[in-house]
Amino acid sequence: MFLTGFADEAGRDFATQIKATRELGWKFIEARGINGKNLATLTDEEFEVVCGQLEESGVQINCFGSGIANWSKHPRKEEDFQASVKELTDALPRMKKLGIKIVRGMSFLTPKDEKPDSPELEKIIFSKVRHLVEICADNGIIYGHENCMNYGGLSYMHTLRLLENVNHDNLKLIYDTGNPCFNYRWIGEPPYPLQSSWEFYRQVRDHVVYVHIKDALALPGVDGIKFTYAGFGAGDVRAIVSDLLERGYNGGFSMEPHLAVVFHEADGGKSEDDVRYNNYVSYGRKFEELLRDCGWKF
Repeated sequence: MFLTGFADEAGRDFATQIKATRELGWKFIEARGINGKNLATLTDEEFEVVCGQLEESGVQINCFGSGIANWSKHPRKEEDFQASVKELTDALPRMKKLGIKIVRGMSFLTPKDEKPDSPELEKIIFSKVRHLVEICADNGIIYGHENCMNYGGLSYMHTLRLLENVNHDNLKLIYDTGNPCFNYRWIGEPPYPLQSSWEFYRQVRDHVVYVHIKDALALPGVDGIKFTYAGFGAGDVRAIVSDLLERGYNGGFSMEPHLAVVFHEADGGKSEDDVRYNNYVSYGRKFEELLRDCGWKF
């Protein structure tokens, strides 16, 4: 088992991301933003610089946190699908060079102007996700689907339908503890309640190979969504982590804090960059404490 995180939340600059990772004593980064780009969009020269930074620091990238088939990609738009295919195929040689075995992907946005889980639309989504999964399989990569603002994130039932219909060994789940806190449970008839992270997790846990640690409170009509330290929101983080440990989970826990950059008098005039960096490191330390409380022996 290992700890990692979306280190672009510590800083835009990759050197800063490495610094935060090493300060935590960790060895891994889930790479999303790298100097304002990603693994697929870096130039060859920029990628070589990144490779040198990783080699010199001893830090590794364990997962490509891509935008493939994410909440900005419409399942009916061919240009969105081709953009996802290109992002994947452009990233694959670089993933191979860095030894990255999993890519974070999704299952397209949920259209607002039609029923997002109609049989006809589902057929399109399943076909396109399977194509992406097959590209991964041909290259020895796992397509890790995240329960986010996408088809599979509509409910645990939709995630299970996705798994059943894509029906491929290289499609696995990345479970995000925080996303259910502010997504509706599309089961039954509207109005839909907010999801339960514990319920969602328990229904899909046999397919989970990687976990995003996020926590939040939904405050409708007040502040919208408030992201919190792990264990302080509605994400059932302690229960989920405890269950994973009891079940012998041996994958990664990847932090995605999303903490707001809020200035306090105690910050002593620190810059926004400094506060963001400190938030990330602080989140990591507090999550380590939660893991100890749940029984993980470091």
